[in-house]
Amino acid sequence: MTRFLLPLFGFIGLVVLLAVGLKLDPREVPSPFIGKPAPAFSLSHLHDDTKNFSPAKMKGKVWLFNVWASWCVSCRQEHPLLMELAKSKQVPIFGLNYKDDQNNAMLWLKQWGNPYQASAFDPEGGVGIDWGVYGVPETFVIDQEGIVRHKHIGVLKQSDLDETIMPMVKKLQSTGQQS
Repeated sequence: MTRFLLPLFGFIGLVVLLAVGLKLDPREVPSPFIGKPAPAFSLSHLHDDTKNFSPAKMKGKVWLFNVWASWCVSCRQEHPLLMELAKSKQVPIFGLNYKDDQNNAMLWLKQWGNPYQASAFDPEGGVGIDWGVYGVPETFVIDQEGIVRHKHIGVLKQSDLDETIMPMVKKLQSTGQQS
C-alpha cells in the first residue's frame, strides 16, 4: 500500500507546483535593485561618441531609463507611447541601446522618432547585464537620489503608465520619496 502512496504524493506535489507557477506573472520578476542605487556606468552617446552618459549626471532628477534595441520587435510596439510621453515633458527619458549595431539603432530612431534625451550605446550588453536586464524592452524609474524605484519588464502600455509609473514619478517629483 505504501508503495502507491509515495508516487501519489509526488504527483500531487507536482500538480500544486504547476498550479502555483501558472498563476505567476512573468513581467513581475523581482529586481534586486529596487530601493538600491542604480548601477554606475559611463557610456558614450549613441549619436555622439564624444559625449558620455552616466546615471550620476542625473542626480537631483526623477527619470526613466528605457532599455531598447533596433532588433527588438516589442520595442517597436511601445515606441509610440514613449514618443507621446517624451512630447508631454512630464519626465525625462534616457535610453540604453542594448546589444545593437550603432548604425541600425540610429536609423531606427530616425525612422520611428527619438523619445530619448540621450541614449547610451551598450553594444556588448555589459551595462544591461549589470542592471539585471532580462530582455528588451525594460524600463526603470530612478529617483532624485539615483535609487531604482521601479522596474517594468516588457512592453509599456498606457495602463502601466497611468496606473503605476506616472503616479510614482509624480510623487517622487513632488516629495522626493518612494511611493
